Amino acid sequence: MNKKIQIKHTITDRILEALSLMLTIGTTLYLAAGWDSFPDRIPAHYNVAGEIDRWGTKGEMVFLPVMMWILYIGLTVLQHFPQIWNTGVQVTQENRERVYRTLMYMLETLKLLIEAVFSFLTVYGITGKNLPSWFLPVFIGLVFADLIFWLVCLARRQ
Repeated sequence: MNKKIQIKHTITDRILEALSLMLTIGTTLYLAAGWDSFPDRIPAHYNVAGEIDRWGTKGEMVFLPVMMWILYIGLTVLQHFPQIWNTGVQVTQENRERVYRTLMYMLETLKLLIEAVFSFLTVYGITGKNLPSWFLPVFIGLVFADLIFWLVCLARRQ
């Protein structure tokens, strides 16, 4: 078993974590507080063009915040065990702190993006409208841009 690795938390860590948690809690509270005012029939699935291709009951809206909590908790727990991360680079005593710090930022920003998308889908789904045409390309673009950015940083910092 690998030795436990401690990564010091920065102000940036705390801000990213707070934003992710606020999105998760806020979306849950929004759904709970407005439940009675939401329509009984809501979009349950969208195709790649953002058009509604399946309708469901408002009870299905619970799935998104549940997934938000599962992903939030799962990624938060994963952040506490960097010794199990596959770094993709050789970790040495000299680069260890830089490598794990970079990967921590990558996990935190991805968690924030995921929570933001699920929050958007929850709130926007209640409108009963097709997704905006920009949604899918922007979401995919942000995820890949985030991954590429941190992987390039990782390659440079090793």
